[in-house]
Amino acid sequence: MSSIECCVMTGQHGVKKQLVLVSLSAAEPQYEKEEAVYHSGAENGKPVMVIARDEHLSQSTVSTILKDEKQIMNAIRASASVRSTLISKKRIGPLEEMEQLLVTWMEDQIQKRMPLSLLTIQTKAHMLFDELKKNYDDNHNKSFVASAGWFHRFKNCHNFHSVKISGEAASADAKGAAKFKDILQKIVIDEGYLPEQILNVNETGLYWKRMPQQSYIHKEATMMPGFKAYKYRLTFLLGGNVAGYKLKPLMVYHSENPRALKRIDKHMLPVHYHHNKKAWMTAMLFEDWFVRCFIPEVKDYCRENKIPFKILLILDNAPTHPQNIGDFNENVKVVFLPPNTTSLIQPMDQVAVATFKAYYLRNTFAQAVQATDNEEKDLRTFWKEFNVLNSIMNIGKAWKEVKKECMNGLWKNLLQVYRGDKSDKQTKARSQTRAGRDGVRMTPQSPPCPGPTMPLAPNDVAFQSILFFLALQLPTTCSLRCWIDR
Repeated sequence: MSSIECCVMTGQHGVKKQLVLVSLSAAEPQYEKEEAVYHSGAENGKPVMVIARDEHLSQSTVSTILKDEKQIMNAIRASASVRSTLISKKRIGPLEEMEQLLVTWMEDQIQKRMPLSLLTIQTKAHMLFDELKKNYDDNHNKSFVASAGWFHRFKNCHNFHSVKISGEAASADAKGAAKFKDILQKIVIDEGYLPEQILNVNETGLYWKRMPQQSYIHKEATMMPGFKAYKYRLTFLLGGNVAGYKLKPLMVYHSENPRALKRIDKHMLPVHYHHNKKAWMTAMLFEDWFVRCFIPEVKDYCRENKIPFKILLILDNAPTHPQNIGDFNENVKVVFLPPNTTSLIQPMDQVAVATFKAYYLRNTFAQAVQATDNEEKDLRTFWKEFNVLNSIMNIGKAWKEVKKECMNGLWKNLLQVYRGDKSDKQTKARSQTRAGRDGVRMTPQSPPCPGPTMPLAPNDVAFQSILFFLALQLPTTCSLRCWIDR
């Protein structure tokens, strides 16, 4: 028989008795029946029949309770002691008032997006307690120590918990961002910039040998040993335009000629390779990239898309971006974002960087899993052999996987025009308009092709040369049968 449960038989004479399970861990009213049997019946010497009649119980139930008296009473005392010893004490005095004011102060700081550390809260609690203690008499002369134990009880009582502060949104200037959007809107409309001509670039760091900090294990396990984290860092400059075009990334590494790039043509890499002792972007590197990489690339892009070479480049106000960078080329207008608005309206800081890093980690870990599954090497060996060239190839692949729709959607917080599908439709319409101006018909049917001015034999070399040349120049919808017939 368990100390938590007891079995009793219930029923009347001539009726089959049923086994009933009485739980001693139920609510306190369940124990009133047993206590009534003990105190009002058995102690007064009443027979079982009288106790059963007075308490409206069967005789077998009363007999079972009396038989297991010691066991049941111990369970009742154990349960009663748990409930009876939890005494709630209401505090009065400066401590209770201080905690109420501290809660109000913390909620106000949270609304203002001010970070609160343990030391800050303890200091404020001391100040409030010392001020409130002056309003009480000498009977409340207890000292207050804002210990870790007090803070633990305080935050549990008032439902506070610790969170990690993410990003730069707490220091963002929403008013300055809204004003800049109106200014940029006016520039785009007044000067007639196309989606292909509006670009933004942004720097970011990448730990190219990064390992995951969490893993999945069985519930029975408590921990999992990890590897020492490699802190090899690269700096990247990523950028693109409203139409979804992606610039070739700029990579800054700490070594000018790493061993992994020996006998490798750096111009054939999927990145513009630069070096810096600390692998950081500098004003000199940015100027060099602007003149030698950015200007030629966007000039070729404009020529391929048959649009004027007129660029609007949007930059943040980082120290590595010289304020006179717009003077290097008269066809490039540079506009700087206001301070503390990067997290709100800078396009490349919205989704593109995070998406690029996610693709990079996925590709890199896929290679690690493939190498370890074949039992050719373990994870430690894989990371030792993983060099900067492997990282550059994964970087190029990851940047290529960032879709055009993602690049186009980055601008929704900054531009009111040229957003989403609207810009794609406008781009197609402009392309058709430009094609029409250039003399290429975009209609599905073309007029009959004019015949030659002089008869030529089909086997003539000159005839075949002209036919081949015209096949390259004429629209694909034109039929060349008329030339053969003639």
